[in-house]
Formats: sequence, C-alpha cells, structure tokens
Amino acid sequence: MEINEILGHVDHTQLSQTAGWDSIKDLCDEAVLYGTASVCIPPCFVKQAKEYVGDRMKVCTVIGFPNGYHTTAVKVFETEQAVRDGADEIDMVINLGWVKDGRFDLAEDEIYQIRKACEGKILKVIIETCLLTQDEKIRMCQVVGDAGADYIKTSTGFSKAGATFEDIELFSEHVSERVKIKAAGGISSLEDAKRFLMLGADRLGTSRMVKLVKEDASKAGEGY
Repeated sequence: MEINEILGHVDHTQLSQTAGWDSIKDLCDEAVLYGTASVCIPPCFVKQAKEYVGDRMKVCTVIGFPNGYHTTAVKVFETEQAVRDGADEIDMVINLGWVKDGRFDLAEDEIYQIRKACEGKILKVIIETCLLTQDEKIRMCQVVGDAGADYIKTSTGFSKAGATFEDIELFSEHVSERVKIKAAGGISSLEDAKRFLMLGADRLGTSRMVKLVKEDASKAGEGY
C-alpha cells in the first residue's frame, strides 16, 4: 500500500485543549499538501478553518467531545452550529451511560437526531471501545447502522486506550454493509495504519501520520 493511499484515508487531527489558530492553520496546510481525507478540529475553529481552506480540504469536527454525556439537545445544537460554520463531517460521541444502562433505544434516537441535524454531511459515531464490553460493541454496531450514521469510530483518543486491530475485526464482522469504519487513537506507525486499513477501516483518525511520512522522507533524503 502506497503512502499516498494511506494519507487519503487519514483525518489529520488536532484536538488538543491548548490548540490555537496557528496550530490549526498548520494542520490545514499539511492536510492540503499531503492529501489527507480531512482535518479534524475543535468546533470553535470550524468557521475560520473552512474560510481558510475553502474547497481544498474537508473540515471535520467533534460533537459531545470527549465524554459524550452532553444532553441530546446540546449535541444537536453543536451539530447545527458546526454545519452552519461549514463543517463537512461530524464525529459525535455517544452517551456511554445509556449504553451501560442498556438504553440502546436512547442512544439510537440521539444518533438519529444528530443525523438529521447534519443536513446530509458525513456522520461518524464514536463509541469509545476501551470502555465497552464485547456485547456492547456488537450491539452498538447495530445501533449505529439502524440510526443512519455513515461510520462507526473506535475512540476519542482521550480515554484509557485507542483503536485495536481486534476491534476493527469485530466491527467488520458486525456492521451493516453501508456503515464504514474509522480507527482512531494511538495509531503510531505506518505499519499499523496499513494493517488497520487492510482489516477493514476506511478512515484513520491520527495526529501522527503526516509527521511519520515527513520523517520517512527526511531519512530517505527526499522532499515531498
């Protein structure tokens, strides 16, 4: 798998609490130069970033991030605001408390409401796999599909662990054919990125991939 192909599946990510506009702008510049799938940034920078990149790059943002326990009304409002500001893609965090309570009906309804608020934009649903049992992960594969989301996503990158190969294999076995998979959190090498894609992931959420590509090019004495 060629590096350009890997980069085309990457949501180039900057979600640090201390990220300012300079780091977001640099992220956008790198994303355009290296041809990533999108930039994934905090909601407060969506409008500025979209005005900066225009049609050169997709802008993704996060909703209910990172804990997921905002009320549904707040998440819907966040989503509507993000869409107005120019977001092309939305990554939302589920209410994990509802999952633990077995209230999958509430989780599904919330995803459905955010789906409507997306106005046709791509919706990815973060289920935070490191906090769920195998049965809960499998059930959420069904819920995400039934609610009409486009992707199921492993992790926020802000909890105990990130994506694992085992979770991508599990998703691949249990999601509906039209739901794609995003691996995120802790993807630390090009080899791991390739394996995630080979196992069935369509997107990779990572802040490291462009840096790794730069380092490889530097070692080889090449520009990009």
